[in-house]
Amino acid sequence: MKAILLINLGSPDSPSVPDVRKYLREFLMDGRVLDVNPIARFCIVNFAILPSRPKQSAEAYNKIWTPAGSPLVVTSRNVQTKLQQRLDIPIELAMRYQSPSIPDAIKRLAQKAVDDLLLIPLFPHYAMSSFETAVVRVKEVAARISPRMRTQVQPPYFDHPDYINALVASAQDYLNQGFDHLLFSFHGLPERHLRISDPTGCHCLTAQNCCETPSPAHATCYRAQCFKTVAAFVQKTGLPKEKYSIAFQSRLGRDPWLKPYTDLELPKLAERGIKKLFVICPAFVADCLETLEEIGIRAHETFTEAGGKELALIPCLNEHPLWLDTLEKMIRAFTNPAQPQPRAEAVPTV
Repeated sequence: MKAILLINLGSPDSPSVPDVRKYLREFLMDGRVLDVNPIARFCIVNFAILPSRPKQSAEAYNKIWTPAGSPLVVTSRNVQTKLQQRLDIPIELAMRYQSPSIPDAIKRLAQKAVDDLLLIPLFPHYAMSSFETAVVRVKEVAARISPRMRTQVQPPYFDHPDYINALVASAQDYLNQGFDHLLFSFHGLPERHLRISDPTGCHCLTAQNCCETPSPAHATCYRAQCFKTVAAFVQKTGLPKEKYSIAFQSRLGRDPWLKPYTDLELPKLAERGIKKLFVICPAFVADCLETLEEIGIRAHETFTEAGGKELALIPCLNEHPLWLDTLEKMIRAFTNPAQPQPRAEAVPTV
């Protein structure tokens, strides 16, 4: 019996301060997110972050919350429903943190006697704080609840033609308009995460052009994969080099994160005379706090206050038909023995 599990990062159950605090505690206590020793992590989370951050984050969540709930969860459920209408294989949805939970999804699959599972992380790029932690957690839970269940993992699809085609199609209406500049804003990571995920131990961030130099490290290098997404997008659209740039958003703490930083690039773009700016966030397949509030609201304010006239957020893939087609192809390759099977993803341990 085969089945599919879609997994994304997660969201608070509500925009209330207690629910946001609960979510942040689970998220930040993950050793693949805040990768310091457990005692230090406990102190940082409970004494430095949780006293004030939940209130700030709750205010942000309230700005984007819908009557149906969290945009991320609502969109993900809609994708699950639409895929289930296309396919006769059980499809479950889980979030790495909070609800719908991984244990609940695995239990439902076990009750259906599923013994062959394809896990599709809804992260196009590999990162220990998203793709890796989701995969490891699912395997841990499955081993405990249903030891006979075999789990295959859909590898990152950052430059897969179907994903790129869907990404371009989702942005096409915006690209057809006149604009001055397109900013690719990816979720940021601490630089040390790239070094930890580097299987060679000597490639990532050791040279200015490390992402352009072929290496086995690129299989788990988030930065290199982000650049490949942009390169594929640009090749598909013919976007001139001077019309786009890349930045990284959502940094936390004082340690160096991937640069350049989105919030610092916005005033620079305005100072260069950019008036109409579009921002696309390819690391996210569903709109969420980081796109709707951080880019759609805060980045817009930053850009216009610096002299820009218009900043428009290009929506994520969400429920775009070509994105659904892409996911359906992944599933059919798994269910049809005549098709190439997804290779099992080797997930490094930290």
